[in-house]
Amino acid sequence: MLAGPAAGQMIGSLHTHTIVASDTLVDLALANDLGYGEIAAANQGVDPWLPRPGTRIILPTAHLLPAAPQSGIVINLSDQRLYYFPPGEPPQSYPIGVPTPEVPLRTGTTRIAAKRPNPTWIPTASEHAEDPDLPAAVPPGPDNPLGAFALYTDWTAIVIHGTNKPYGIGRRVSHGCIRLYPDDIERLFRQVQPGTQVTFVDQVAKAAWVGATLYLEVHPTLDQAYELETTGKFTPQPIVGLDSLVLEAAVPYEEEVDWHAVDQAARERTGIPTPISKFRDMASALGPR
Repeated sequence: MLAGPAAGQMIGSLHTHTIVASDTLVDLALANDLGYGEIAAANQGVDPWLPRPGTRIILPTAHLLPAAPQSGIVINLSDQRLYYFPPGEPPQSYPIGVPTPEVPLRTGTTRIAAKRPNPTWIPTASEHAEDPDLPAAVPPGPDNPLGAFALYTDWTAIVIHGTNKPYGIGRRVSHGCIRLYPDDIERLFRQVQPGTQVTFVDQVAKAAWVGATLYLEVHPTLDQAYELETTGKFTPQPIVGLDSLVLEAAVPYEEEVDWHAVDQAARERTGIPTPISKFRDMASALGPR
């Protein structure tokens, strides 16, 4: 979980790790409460299964908050993270697993309709069609893909739940639901009550001032993230509306935007908050905001 007071619109802080012989990116993601997709995007070119010992990698443990109401739960599909805004407390963030490429993605607002510990999993008709050997229901236990806790939304078949396959976090693996690591869903489950607002957004780019510095965070699209996972690289795509997003965030200092840094962040899509101010020490350059 990322937590602590948000500095401006950022939660958490970046860390690094030096690879040792036993490391894989998959295990490091699990150990640092990261999704596989975000650690792979932040360290493109590093072999996820056999990273070279001595390589210094980035642990992408800092995120700009999505442009969404800072209330209840906000799920940003593109950065594959869930943000929770407990009333009167600092925001929290958790890595998630999201639907497979075959499942249509949905954005909008719903709410938590019910919460159940030790849920029974009832496969949908489409899941039975995909695997006719599935039982009618799977009781609580190690074979239950919902894990030990489930938050049911008002949207049909959209559940925020744990998992018995933690290596799927940060991947496109679900049939429509949102998966969290077992420890993360337990923590979230104990805080969230029925009626909590849940907002789904799909924002590949986020921009905001953090103190006196303007930051831009750009993620692969979900299709690019899937391509990165399966091939080790992704096909470049333009980001519609990026310039407008940056200029809107930069107000009233639009002339201070470093467009070279913007272009580089958009091209690389590492998911790492990147300074895009011409002056890194904006407080000295521009005076108090």
